[in-house]
Amino acid sequence: MTLRTLRLRTLTLCTALLAGTLSAPLLQAAPFTPEQEARIKELIRETLVANPKILDEAAESWEKQNTAAQEAQLGNFIKGNQDVLFNSATSPRLGAKNPKLTLVLFTDYNCPYCKQFDPRLTKLLEAYPDDLGLVVKLLPFKGQSSAKAAQYSLTLWQQDPARFLALHDKLMSKQGMLTEADINKALAATGNTALKPDAKATEELRNSLRIGTLLGVQGTPATLIGNQLVPGALPYDELEQLVKAELAKRS
Repeated sequence: MTLRTLRLRTLTLCTALLAGTLSAPLLQAAPFTPEQEARIKELIRETLVANPKILDEAAESWEKQNTAAQEAQLGNFIKGNQDVLFNSATSPRLGAKNPKLTLVLFTDYNCPYCKQFDPRLTKLLEAYPDDLGLVVKLLPFKGQSSAKAAQYSLTLWQQDPARFLALHDKLMSKQGMLTEADINKALAATGNTALKPDAKATEELRNSLRIGTLLGVQGTPATLIGNQLVPGALPYDELEQLVKAELAKRS
């Protein structure tokens, strides 16, 4: 929400509150006349127009309170779903073995923005090898080939975790929508032609879709950083700043 939108909303709220106040009877006082009500409204409007910083301050205060409330609500949800978010054995996990901070990434092998974002996360993990962990939640939003690719990579994670990243990177590096031929080429290139998707991979996808929906994930990529769910393929510098701020809280 832009500051302009917040200012307009604040002005509307001021007007609505004023109208409610003026329409209510005052304790032990005569009600305002219509002329007095009109003049009071006019004075308030003149004050706000002459001092627009009042709206800025009100909008900023509202935004901070709203953000804090959302983070608190999200924090409570995270506390109640620690295992499925951070400790699921069927979710791929990268980075430090005992990290100070674990990110949760919701991603899709057919998402062009995910393909842009994935190398930035790799760079981040390399920059903070002892501090950061990453849990990968695959959300096959974009078609059947996305689901099929996810089933293969999740099956490989369960059978041989050390080989997961090579297949994951191969699938992510393919520009455009994956075809069945693309998936087969990725399997062949990483020595996994004999791999067959299993039922646990399908169950993992269901769990990821469920937790993503409950968190409010509306598209990929989306990254859980502390108590913030950050949508989109952030530039590396912005991503690093968020991570550094969260790490500082935990120092």
